[in-house]
Formats: sequence, structure tokens, C-alpha cells
Amino acid sequence: MPTLRELASRAYANQPLRFLVVGGWNTGSGYLVFALLYYFLSPHIHYLAILALTVVVNVTNAFLCYKFIVFRTRGNYLREYLRFYAVYAVPIGLGFVLLPFAIEVLKLNAYVAQALVTLFLAGVSYLGHKHISFRRAAVDQKNGR
Repeated sequence: MPTLRELASRAYANQPLRFLVVGGWNTGSGYLVFALLYYFLSPHIHYLAILALTVVVNVTNAFLCYKFIVFRTRGNYLREYLRFYAVYAVPIGLGFVLLPFAIEVLKLNAYVAQALVTLFLAGVSYLGHKHISFRRAAVDQKNGR
């Protein structure tokens, strides 16, 4: 029977599991940042401006978590960060289209709309980060470097 330490070690060695856990953290914290900013700032600024502020905080948080916990890269910080933002351009762009659609057309509450959009975009981002942002690290890990 494996010990708790051995189980934890095996789980930590599993990259898709690490991505799932970190993705859960990023999704939850990203939603919380939006909800808090929306609660405090919505009487003063438009929800799309709040979304823009949320994006900066959340992308930086996600980058650090993916770099150090999921993909464990030692690559150039700036290059990886810029590639990370380039990959996030697709989900960010989709977010700026889907959130207004959900609020204005579907008439969903902003909190509900952002939760649904966030969950959808989490899957989109995994594929981009695995194959683009941290591609070199994935190749190195596959080759045992």
C-alpha cells in the first residue's frame, strides 16, 4: 500500500493533473478577481473595463503558476510571458466577445455570464499553452532533458 507521501509524489509528477489543479486555481481566482472588481467598480466603470483589469491580473497569475508548477520551465521569462500572452489573445478575444453576448443578448447576470465564459475558455487555454507557450519545455521533458 503506497504511503500518502508516495501518492502525493506521483500526483505531482503527473503534468495533466498539475494542469487541472492549477487550472482550477486559476479559474477560481480569475472569477473571484472579476467578481470583486465588478462588485466594487461596476457603479463607476463599464464591465468591459473591469474585464480588462481582470485579464492583466489573471494572466500574470496563470503564467507564474503554469511556468513553475505545471510545465516547470527554466526558459527565458520575458519570451515565455510574451508567448503566454500571445496564446491568451485567443481566449481574451473570445472573452470580450462572449461576455457581452451573454450579458446583452442572452440577458444573463454578469456573474453567471463570466462564470460560464471562464469555464469554456479554460479548455481553450490548455491546448494553446501546452503546444505554444511552453512548447520547448514540453519537448525537453519528452526527451528527458
